Amino acid sequence: KAAALHAQADRMRARASTATRARDMARRADRMLAATEPVRRTARVARIRLPEPAPSGRTPLGAVSLTKSYGDLDVLTGVDLAVDRGSRLVVLGLNGAGKTTLLRILAGRERPDSGRVVHGHGLRLGYFAQEHDTLDPDLPVAANLAAAAPHLSAAEARNILGAFLFNGDDVDKPAGVLSGGEKTRLALAGLVASAANVLLLDEPTNNLDPESRAEVLRAVAEYRGAIVMVTHDEAAVEALRPDRVLLLPDAVEDLWSPDHTDLIALS
Repeated sequence: KAAALHAQADRMRARASTATRARDMARRADRMLAATEPVRRTARVARIRLPEPAPSGRTPLGAVSLTKSYGDLDVLTGVDLAVDRGSRLVVLGLNGAGKTTLLRILAGRERPDSGRVVHGHGLRLGYFAQEHDTLDPDLPVAANLAAAAPHLSAAEARNILGAFLFNGDDVDKPAGVLSGGEKTRLALAGLVASAANVLLLDEPTNNLDPESRAEVLRAVAEYRGAIVMVTHDEAAVEALRPDRVLLLPDAVEDLWSPDHTDLIALS
């Protein structure tokens, strides 16, 4: 209807006698479009609620003396870590300091050169990879979710995918053709479908529109399990409310302090 009003207004502008009416009609059409736009934006925001964490022991995840090198480049040197139930740890350091490598090793995606990762009682691990390498690019959207959460029924999977804006034919698209934001949403859907009690999050707010980013931040703030996060997003750290910080490459662990805030943007 708004488009029709605009078209009519254009025709009327050609006649001086109806110019004023044409301007009024055009303004009316613009108001109609403006009124519908917030509804569209709201309808297209993924609703994200991270899982209720499964019960676990006091320290579900740890690491002892982790080292990792690539050729002559030492990336991790003697990293010790204890992730207690419900704790919040942010990992900071310059690019190339080993932050992503550490999360990949904790997630079992890479092996350390020495040292070991310790799985405590009841560990249920969820991993969000910055490069989305937890997704199989050749599998459809629905199959990727099924691989991440095989316990879901078909109806439950459809509901979760719908909540993350994958509807109709979208669920049959190979993950490899998705945009960066769509891949982020699909990877987050896999986390939501789990009962993880420790989340490893590598830049979880990348490639998201402002509304979806706000949803992720809200979900992080409300999650009751443990989180180890790599981020350069100050708002993500505020939502995390970390109790500890790990500074790489020196592998220095400390209690979180506002004094560390200036390091976030450098990460």
